Amino acid sequence: MDHSAPIVEDVFGISWLDFNLSNVLMIAVASLIVFLFSVWGSRKLQMKPTGMQNFMEWVVEFVKGIISDAMDWKTGKIFLPLGLTLITYILVSNLLGVMTMGVVGHDLWWKSPTADATLTLTLSAMVVVLTHFYGIKIRGTKAYFKEYISPVPLMLPFKIIEEFTNTLTLGLRLFGNIFAGEVLLSLLVGMAGAGVLGFIGAALPMMAWQGFSLFIGGIQAFVFTMLTMVYMSHKVTSDH
Repeated sequence: MDHSAPIVEDVFGISWLDFNLSNVLMIAVASLIVFLFSVWGSRKLQMKPTGMQNFMEWVVEFVKGIISDAMDWKTGKIFLPLGLTLITYILVSNLLGVMTMGVVGHDLWWKSPTADATLTLTLSAMVVVLTHFYGIKIRGTKAYFKEYISPVPLMLPFKIIEEFTNTLTLGLRLFGNIFAGEVLLSLLVGMAGAGVLGFIGAALPMMAWQGFSLFIGGIQAFVFTMLTMVYMSHKVTSDH
């Protein structure tokens, strides 16, 4: 993509503090969409769910299944809100840039926020920090840190490295898949705007790739949530 990002540099006079206004906008849009759908699905609750309530209850059961596959439900039920937030937020974020991209001048404003490594690595870092927090909270400090020197103290450096690699792979996997999809879509859009022949040649591939990107967006939301619960189970249980 040959578009630049609308970046505000030296915020508050701090040389290293920059804001990507496109990321700020799209994070707010994704959050608002998830909030509105959640309110829509939870208002006027009925014993026999219909419409949006039925869909939201299906999402809840789906996330419960992910958690139950990673750990026993008695331990994992406290992570249901986390799982629901991750899968819905990441799914919406992944799909925002599939159908359209918004360019003002040479700045790309409307895109998938997960097509930026800053956001995905922040999400993965948040997940890893939460695994440590709940590991200490549920198992206790002594039992938790004992895992880092088990079975021998020499394992400590390797387990510390593992924490960093988990953070990088979790975030970069999501970023790479979504960013690559948007790059190809932008190339097809450029081809379609090159003339009648370009439009004819790009129309079918673009529709096919948009359909595939919808599938990839859903898969990546599932994979991120599933790996989050797997990492969490490694920290909060001792029988992994």
